[in-house]
Amino acid sequence: MSESSLAEMLRSRGLRLTAQRQLILEAVLELGHATPEQVHTAVRGIAAGVNITTIYRTLELLERLGLVTHTHLSHGSPTYHAAGADQHVHLVCRSCGEVDEIDPEMLGPLADQLANERGFVVDVGHVALFGLCRKCGEQQD
Repeated sequence: MSESSLAEMLRSRGLRLTAQRQLILEAVLELGHATPEQVHTAVRGIAAGVNITTIYRTLELLERLGLVTHTHLSHGSPTYHAAGADQHVHLVCRSCGEVDEIDPEMLGPLADQLANERGFVVDVGHVALFGLCRKCGEQQD
């Protein structure tokens, strides 16, 4: 998203584009999957005065604007990533912590069954499956 379109989106909601908001969005886009603490570290390298509270509030705002989304990939803080058409399911290794992604179509049959039998619509953008990655699984054999 360009700086001008972000500014327009914020202005349309009575908000303004601050340097901090721009830096936080850029950090999320650059990091791919990042906790608020990781975003804070990245932003603090550029603007030392940005505190963690500002990071959390801005991430919440960016999520309300539909620019980022979050999922829970561990017991800690949520992980944020850019929102968009490239929804994906997260695969999280419980051993090494690696995060991989798969196409949500792989969950299609399960999502269809849940919708048909229970009327439940799966929000694929928030799905995380936990297990062992190939490397960690091979080490256990």
